[in-house]
Amino acid sequence: MKITFKNNTKDLPRETLFISVGAKNEDEVIKESGVKTLYLKCDKTEKMSLRKLFLLVRKMVIMGKSAKVEKIAFNFDDFKFRNFKLTDTELGEIIGSQLDFANYEFNKYKTPPKEGFPLIKEIFILGASKETQKAILKGNIVADEVNKTRSLSNMPGGDMTPSILAAKAKEAVKGLPVVVTVLGEKEMEKQKMLAITSVGRGSEEESKFIIMKYEGGKKGGRPMVLVGKGVTFDTGGINLKPSNSLLGMNMDMSGGAAVIHTIALAAKMKLKKNIIGLIPSVENMASGKSYRPGDVIRSMSGQTIEVLNTDAEGRVILADALTYAQKYNPEVVVDVATLTGAAMVALGERASAIFTDDDKLAEMIEKVGEKTGDYVWRLPMWEEYENEIKGSVGDFTNVHNKDSRYGGAIYGAIFLHQFIKGYRWVHIDMAPRMVAMAGENLGGGATGSPVRLLYKFIEEYK
Repeated sequence: MKITFKNNTKDLPRETLFISVGAKNEDEVIKESGVKTLYLKCDKTEKMSLRKLFLLVRKMVIMGKSAKVEKIAFNFDDFKFRNFKLTDTELGEIIGSQLDFANYEFNKYKTPPKEGFPLIKEIFILGASKETQKAILKGNIVADEVNKTRSLSNMPGGDMTPSILAAKAKEAVKGLPVVVTVLGEKEMEKQKMLAITSVGRGSEEESKFIIMKYEGGKKGGRPMVLVGKGVTFDTGGINLKPSNSLLGMNMDMSGGAAVIHTIALAAKMKLKKNIIGLIPSVENMASGKSYRPGDVIRSMSGQTIEVLNTDAEGRVILADALTYAQKYNPEVVVDVATLTGAAMVALGERASAIFTDDDKLAEMIEKVGEKTGDYVWRLPMWEEYENEIKGSVGDFTNVHNKDSRYGGAIYGAIFLHQFIKGYRWVHIDMAPRMVAMAGENLGGGATGSPVRLLYKFIEEYK
């Protein structure tokens, strides 16, 4: 999508649909003075919130696509609501990030209709100052990386393996000052990363450990480490998932995709931070070589994992990744994973669950989530919960040791905490935000969460 700035409607191409916000009580298209205008319903007297603003900007794009036009225009001042405590540049970045976010559709595998897929190719924005224009374009770059994350997550499992994910990581940062190193199974075994190799053992596809290094800060400075779950397809292993639950499991690498494109975005924006991205990538397949319920795995940390359920594989591979993160003496570690369906039971599909023992870090992540639209909600992670993951033949069980169906998201987080204690750390269970839900004014499939949150968190972290 191209964004162009204009001074007035007279400068717009004839085929442009001009969108006026809040001028009517219902959505309608009227041709006035030779200009086709869409009046977008919005009661400007009501208290506008950021949440409503995100939806309104996206709706504008969706309505333009519904009208089958390729060019739309709007006045920046239409989005200056009186109760907002936002600068023009803050508002500009928000608007810029939402436009292409709403324009995206994953149609790589569809045969195009004769008239082509509906798509807004150019947006004209009136009334934006030079500084605001820069902010809008910055938001648009963010949206582009979010959309690339969505495309990566949406890829079918047959076209997305650990090796392909590793290649995509290199492709994402081509030409950028990011060094990508990929460890294969032999290299992981040498480093005793047996939690990762055990989970991937059932697949014919070789497991990979992807390391991305961006040094934009002080040389030798402590980095921020992002860890992303990269399960390119999850069958559940020996504890095979039911048929309906297998659909969508190609997206079980969404956390890894988010980390890849957050690093790419940070490099494009030339952030003055040192950032490491770690993505353990496997296929969790059922075969004669698969790891089994009852197996005991010695992780890279030296601690053992008693496997009670092979479908709780994400936390097992992340255990080694979190241990590996400690090599960098990190300032903060953030892991992102489509870890549990239990997070969706707790929160629905509107927010990711976050876990940390650091109150200030939790508050920071929550505030950034509200700013960016990647909403989060904190769940408890008390020490008492550790009793339920103590193993009988190993140190820790990878699910509740009494086979309880309660608190699954919490026990996943408590398990991960055992491998990163002593470091500033937050776990984001993004399973609730893996796919878009109805009413969000977004194309179907992956949401690209939480790239916007991660980027803004890194940008503002002190």
